Amino acid sequence: MSELLKVPTMAEFMAAGKQPEVLFWVGCAGSFDDRAKKITKAFVKLLNNANVEFAVLGTEESCTGDPAKRAGNEFLFQMQAVTNIEVMNAYEIKKIVTACPHCFNTLKNEYPGLGGNYEVMHHTQFLKSLLTEGRLTIEGGKYKGKRITFHDPCYLGRANDVYEAPRDLIRKLDAELVEMKSCKSRGLCCGAGGAQMFKDAEPGDKEVNIERTEQALDVKPQIIAAGCPFCNTMMTDGVKNKEKEGEIEVMDIAELIANAQDL
Repeated sequence: MSELLKVPTMAEFMAAGKQPEVLFWVGCAGSFDDRAKKITKAFVKLLNNANVEFAVLGTEESCTGDPAKRAGNEFLFQMQAVTNIEVMNAYEIKKIVTACPHCFNTLKNEYPGLGGNYEVMHHTQFLKSLLTEGRLTIEGGKYKGKRITFHDPCYLGRANDVYEAPRDLIRKLDAELVEMKSCKSRGLCCGAGGAQMFKDAEPGDKEVNIERTEQALDVKPQIIAAGCPFCNTMMTDGVKNKEKEGEIEVMDIAELIANAQDL
């Protein structure tokens, strides 16, 4: 990597006798998927730019257990969850931010029942709060006037009622926000939720992500904005299927902001 990113671990904070302002939960996709790693880097650049004292767990972070739970393996989920909760409680973690709605939903809604009580934020909510506090500035830059449509991740929107934070950020880019026919509480899944990401689709007439991509193309966007690594993959595949790669970009909100700042 050409530019050096500052990504301290919880262990380093602990050794220095300090607590970070927030723990950045990277998640499996953000750690291992090549496309999602770019989202992780963009978000870290924004955190550094806003002088946020954050930390990651690094090798002490393991899967939240979301795919196991959604696929019906409650036993595996609880094993994974309890392991993570023990690590975080030992570090006295209070606040977590993540760029993955699956991690967000699981940490926020499933962990309290197993002894993990934290304030959990999606990265769009956290970026919005940095903006409100004046720690982050957003300029439209290259996205001024661009037609952008936002695909609501199921676990951000319908499961947790977070609709406005990502849209507010897009508006701050001076972009033209255009809504798909199925949006907000009537949004349509990208096709990867419920552990579908990791298995073949059931027999049927059409893949869910193709249906969703067609809805996006109907509003003629230049960019499809996402807030989830799985949605990003599915919408990118949909755009490729429609042979629109050269015309339409699929970007995470964090990437849009980081690119607009030339970070």
